[in-house]
Amino acid sequence: MQLTRLVGECEDGECPTLYASDRGSLVVQGGLLMDRPSNVPAHEGLVEIPVDLIRKAVRGNFI
Repeated sequence: MQLTRLVGECEDGECPTLYASDRGSLVVQGGLLMDRPSNVPAHEGLVEIPVDLIRKAVRGNFI
């Protein structure tokens, strides 16, 4: 899978970031939620990102 960085909070690779994939999907990088709700299947993960990251992507016409 190839990822194209759309928008992120910093440039060093360890910050919340939104990517477009070559599969036609969006991929989110963020902090893993360790206290996940019990209704989320074990094979799925949850990450937390700032709302402003999505706002920046929309304002930049990335999504």
